[in-house]
Amino acid sequence: MGKLRRYILSHLSILFFSIFLPLFAIASVIFMIKLATYTAVIQLSIAEMGKLYLFVVPELLFYTLPIAFVVGGSLALYRLSNDNEMVVVFSLGISPSFVARVLALPAFFLSILLFVNFVVVTPYIKIISANFLEKKKAEAKFNLSASEFGHHFGEWMLFINKSDSESRAFGDVVLFNKEMKSEILITADKAELINKNGVLQLRLDTGKSYSYDDNLLKTMLFKTAYINDMMNTDTTIYRNTLDYWTNSEKREKKNQLLITNTLLSLFPLLSIFLIIALGVVHARHQKRWIYLWLFLSIIGFYSAAIITQQWFGFHTIWIVTLGWLLITYGFYKRLVGSRF
Repeated sequence: MGKLRRYILSHLSILFFSIFLPLFAIASVIFMIKLATYTAVIQLSIAEMGKLYLFVVPELLFYTLPIAFVVGGSLALYRLSNDNEMVVVFSLGISPSFVARVLALPAFFLSILLFVNFVVVTPYIKIISANFLEKKKAEAKFNLSASEFGHHFGEWMLFINKSDSESRAFGDVVLFNKEMKSEILITADKAELINKNGVLQLRLDTGKSYSYDDNLLKTMLFKTAYINDMMNTDTTIYRNTLDYWTNSEKREKKNQLLITNTLLSLFPLLSIFLIIALGVVHARHQKRWIYLWLFLSIIGFYSAAIITQQWFGFHTIWIVTLGWLLITYGFYKRLVGSRF
């Protein structure tokens, strides 16, 4: 039995990865296309684009792993059936329930992994990603360059004669502020824009500062000076997993995610009977449109998980679970259980 279990799982792993890798690659390409649209608004380096891609990997895995398991498991059994190996297995007195137990163990661990992914990992990663994009959008407002027109830097008017956009270094800089008690004029030979934990700093090197009012003019020489400006970012604070799912912020959307993603996490485990019903055939007497039925099954389950919740709320989880098990078990008994 141990050798047979390993034999079935080896075929499952081969088909699983042959389905998963193309699916994951396609999903990654779609995200990269979406990522390219960000560059119209913000400037992203190669490292930052890679960082954003890593942020979305847990979500890509969540949507590709269950489909890859169900499709890969069905095709693995279908290949064994076409080679008449499953017929030999059943003729030796081994029941289809043994195959169900073999598939149930990896399906169980995969469902646990998917559940932890969407409950614990994905919320944290999505908040980090959203805050990162907000930070980059705020930085985009300060894409300073040499121009005959001035730039606003907080309360200061900034004039730049020389600039290097890649290194954020500037030359022959003039700043003017008339919001204070005394009007202030600052000139510097060099300047550099620095982002330090959400605070934009303009570092000035080798310059002069003039402050004047109706009665007095002051002059000061400096070697290095800093001017700060807080970036206006709408960041989200992540405290812990429980707080994220229980607080009232975006409550309706979170309820929908809890219902849908819980069912999608259970999809591999709930589809064991479906995998056997579609994959186990008698090559000589049975011909099944396995790809069509797999497509319709995946569409049917995902549609039920998403659509029915508008009527049943959280009861959707047990209603869809029970309904799917009854339907797939009925197919299993009719197509496999009664024959083998």
